Amino acid sequence: MTNQALRRRRTLLGLLVVAAGFAVVLAWPYLSLDPADSRLDVRAGPRYAVLVVHVFTAAVALVAGPLQFMAAVRARRRLHRAIGRVYLLAGVLPSAVTAVAVAIWSGRPVTQAGLSTAAVLWLVTGALAYRAARRRDFAAHRAWMLRNYALTFLAVTSRLLVPLLLLAQIPFGGAGAGEIGERAPSMIPIGQTLGWVVNLLAVELLVVRRPRRARP
Repeated sequence: MTNQALRRRRTLLGLLVVAAGFAVVLAWPYLSLDPADSRLDVRAGPRYAVLVVHVFTAAVALVAGPLQFMAAVRARRRLHRAIGRVYLLAGVLPSAVTAVAVAIWSGRPVTQAGLSTAAVLWLVTGALAYRAARRRDFAAHRAWMLRNYALTFLAVTSRLLVPLLLLAQIPFGGAGAGEIGERAPSMIPIGQTLGWVVNLLAVELLVVRRPRRARP
């Protein structure tokens, strides 16, 4: 195994561990199926059911995503296809559709616009990745899947950006240490929108647009 392959393997394993950890954290309050444990103010009934579906399917997408990029999985075509179908059909598709409803119910214009846009892009990039695979254009398939998982990883990035945005205000007098908790709810919509924008930019600049190395 070359140094480059070893680094890629370690990066993907690290990504998988982070994704799995966040998936557990995200889904944990909803394992009891008790609306009282929900992080969002949603009453029991259809809305809570939609939220639970969104959270659980997002967790599936988070964990299944990194597996698709692992060389050992890609070498086994049937396994790779099976994981890809689980990722798209049991993860991305239901989570993106329910994300629009959850965003609308939030009542926050920034959340409604930001998450709805991300959900549409999530579906579009997934469809383009599937079409590229059907055409056996595997380079385009990989590029679209990277973009798609960048949108999936919004669940992680947004939760990292919010505290960073809050802490960044302190040195400039924007907020005192005691006000951080009070300002957190207002920063969540911004973190949700910046999360997928930052992820897509990272994929375009660092991965997809990177010059391809000559194959031996």
